Amino acid sequence: MFPDLRRESAQRTVELDFPGYAIGGLSVGEPRPMTYEMVDAAMPFLPQDKPRYLMGVGTPEEIVHYVAMGVDMMDCVLPTRAARHGLLFTSEGRLTIKNARYATDDGPLDPNCPCQVCSRYSRAYLRHLYASNELLAQVLNTVHNLAYYLDTMRKVRQAILLGEFAIFLSGVRPPHLSVP
Repeated sequence: MFPDLRRESAQRTVELDFPGYAIGGLSVGEPRPMTYEMVDAAMPFLPQDKPRYLMGVGTPEEIVHYVAMGVDMMDCVLPTRAARHGLLFTSEGRLTIKNARYATDDGPLDPNCPCQVCSRYSRAYLRHLYASNELLAQVLNTVHNLAYYLDTMRKVRQAILLGEFAIFLSGVRPPHLSVP
């Protein structure tokens, strides 16, 4: 968690002329602002013409901001881990399906999501599966969260291709305000 060592590591690694570069050792419990500081310290020294991979991050909002910092690829267990615990990412914000208020909610999980889960199952049914400890709850929650992440990245790519990424980014809540 030392910016000077991150910079030195990036510089020395680039001297080895790899086909791509990874930034790791982050999102292991440090405060989120520190994660961004470490990424920011390394990025200027990694070649823009080779893939830059950030290991083990983040929320949908964070991913958008990492793209803005120049990161090309990232991975994360969060969408699947959160799904197993009943936390779902939606266009209306995060939703904890295990909450009792969803027991009689016949609406879709996310009315703006075309995934198989949102188009077929109600919040009440998903909550019932979760409350009943049915394995299917974890599967359906995971399918939705992964669809949400993939849709987020589709929107990022589309905004970049249209030259509208700055506008898209301005509509995404800054990550340091995000609640995991």
